[in-house]
Amino acid sequence: MFRAIIPTLLLIAACTPVPGTAPSSLPFFGNGYRFDGDACRRLGEDAYTNQFLDDAADLVGCPADLENLGVFVIDTGAQEVARRDGYVLYSVPLR
Repeated sequence: MFRAIIPTLLLIAACTPVPGTAPSSLPFFGNGYRFDGDACRRLGEDAYTNQFLDDAADLVGCPADLENLGVFVIDTGAQEVARRDGYVLYSVPLR
């Protein structure tokens, strides 16, 4: 009996979203900000994000529960501009 339950539980667990990667309506692109695989990613333009875009800065979204957000802010000089869909949006100066 338990042998039949275990494969079913594994399938259910495989469909469970990973924390910090919840579906979002934000227009993310790229494989990570600063390095491939980073949890923070650049954001493109849509009706919501266009108010935060700047030619002198990157708009970046990081999961709100990311453990090292403080380090990201210090390392990049990022300024928080909004929160949406479980993400913190930052304007990261390029100059």
